[in-house]
Amino acid sequence: MLRAVDRPDARAIFGARAWLLLIAAIACAAGLFVLVFGTIRPAPPNRVTMLTGADGGAYRHFAERYRSALQAQGIELVLIPSSGSIENLRRIKTDDDIDLALIQGGIANEPDSNDLVQLGSMFPEPLWIFHRGSDASGRLDALAERRIAIGPPGSGTQLMALQILGASGIPIDSGRLMAVGGNEAAQMLRDEDVDVALFVSAIQGPTVKALLAERSLRLFDLALVEAYKARFHHLDVLEMPAGTLDLVDLRPAHRIHLLGTSAVLVARRELHPAVVSLLMQIGRDIHGDEDLFQARGEYPSVRDSGLPLSAQARRFYDSGPPFLQRYLPFWLAVMVDRLLVALLPTLALLIPLLRIAPPIYAWRMRARIYRWYGELKFLEAQIRSRPATEHQALLERLNEIEEAANRAKVPLAYANELYTLREHVALVRREAHPAP
Repeated sequence: MLRAVDRPDARAIFGARAWLLLIAAIACAAGLFVLVFGTIRPAPPNRVTMLTGADGGAYRHFAERYRSALQAQGIELVLIPSSGSIENLRRIKTDDDIDLALIQGGIANEPDSNDLVQLGSMFPEPLWIFHRGSDASGRLDALAERRIAIGPPGSGTQLMALQILGASGIPIDSGRLMAVGGNEAAQMLRDEDVDVALFVSAIQGPTVKALLAERSLRLFDLALVEAYKARFHHLDVLEMPAGTLDLVDLRPAHRIHLLGTSAVLVARRELHPAVVSLLMQIGRDIHGDEDLFQARGEYPSVRDSGLPLSAQARRFYDSGPPFLQRYLPFWLAVMVDRLLVALLPTLALLIPLLRIAPPIYAWRMRARIYRWYGELKFLEAQIRSRPATEHQALLERLNEIEEAANRAKVPLAYANELYTLREHVALVRREAHPAP
């Protein structure tokens, strides 16, 4: 008897070929998901490198804080010492293994760079001029006969020192200008091996902090600061009020006028966007507090135009951290973001597949029945064209078709197709045994 499956199992519903079709569709979707998950939005690196400047400098000081903050998020920050800003800019531009560097504002001049981007100015960097003796005039040309430490080669301090001293009429090829900086210059100043030492550093830099505590040293009160600013547009005018260092002994004894710039965090353009967003949040936490030379929330900010601003940094300045990173741990936010990005094209593939699956399924179910119609049509033609003595073999084959149809398993919705086939088999059989 013709059988339809009342409660079909998986094989009855789909059959081997239908299952293969389903598996192939799932495999395609899974393959696309893996491809997108690993290429379009790869995981952020677990190791980043950063040029820091010399020991004792502010760059090193802040880089250590970045390293601790990144380590808490599962990213290792490798710190690489250097002589300063000039070397940092050169190395990050030529060495693909360097990801980050701090440089002095005003040094870079490539606003259309295609390999480097800036994340913004992170903190102010005054030009500190420590000296011994009187500075009654406040003019730098009064230091022409003194031994001056101007910073090591490759440092931003040396570049700014040469610019400022040269503009003040001091020959930059003078034998009194000594290319030393950092802790070495500080010690030479203490030992009276130099009379003046210049440093471009945040006030938090260990070397500068130590020199500010030295009562035998004085800060040079620079005159004509507005004129220097007008000539060097990347410089700012800064002031240190009287008594800032010591209210009891009144250090400094009067307001000190300084020039300064700001430190710019530079990254390679291909640095992972999630790492850039994380660095911006860390930078805000580290540099956003109020200080002697900045108001709360003033840094990080965009102050330098020497390099293009990172797209992720621009979004941070416009609207804050990415939505997921505001509420989730960094690793989880990155994972969810990657999953969402990978799911979109996968769904774009699955939706058409799901739409064509029902027609394909219906075609497969009917194909199990309709495949007998070709032979049934052939047998009908043979019965009509051959004599009755040859019909027995044709009827045996007709019986085989009917038995095969009876054994076929299809869902109940397609049982009518089987009944129709059985009727057609009976119709062909009547052709072989016409009614008397």
